[in-house]
Amino acid sequence: MKMYKTLLFDVDDTLLDFAAAEKIALEMLLEGQKVKVTPEIKELYKKVNSGLWAAFEEGKLSRDEVLNSRFSHFFQEIGHEVDGALLEVSYRSYLDEGHDLLDGALELVTDLQGRFDLYIVTNGVSRTQYRRLQDSGLLPLFKGIFISEETGYQKPMKEFFDFVFSRIPEISLEETLIIGDSLSSDIKGGNQAGIDTCWFNPLMKANRTGIAPTYEIHSLAELYRILGVEVAKE
Repeated sequence: MKMYKTLLFDVDDTLLDFAAAEKIALEMLLEGQKVKVTPEIKELYKKVNSGLWAAFEEGKLSRDEVLNSRFSHFFQEIGHEVDGALLEVSYRSYLDEGHDLLDGALELVTDLQGRFDLYIVTNGVSRTQYRRLQDSGLLPLFKGIFISEETGYQKPMKEFFDFVFSRIPEISLEETLIIGDSLSSDIKGGNQAGIDTCWFNPLMKANRTGIAPTYEIHSLAELYRILGVEVAKE
């Protein structure tokens, strides 16, 4: 069994329930714009938003371009003209409140923080991520937080990981594992950076990307087996 020392954790839909936070924030924003919330409307927003973030991961758009234009694009699709940057401010205030933990996340990180060097690696807005990590109780359990807005690069860019590695004392890539839910961001990024990867796939989605993780887990508790440690007894 391989021994690891450094664990890099994604945040959204790996430790925190971003889907739940996003759902509530979007509903509040739509209601404020007098738009009826329907499954079709939600799916349309998801399509527009994911397309823009994919362009960000590929380096085609900046983070600010994504954030300040996504609601303009989305509302244009339903025939509304809005100030996208202004709506982003409202949406962000709603999203900041979302800090629900995924099942077993706090227990897992609490168990591991005395046995491994734990770090956060996330694409996102610094203010939002720090607020959510603080409110969830996760923040003090990590030795360092690396957010794309602060690094100037984003996952899966190799430059993002170079930035992270240069700031972790005595890191050994052979003893480093990244855990995340995104094949295109976490797993591809880890592969390109030369570290082992663990794809958190609770919905058991099919992998048709050609991006191969070192491990695949369907619950956070399965990470104990990969790491070769037992659940801490109270």
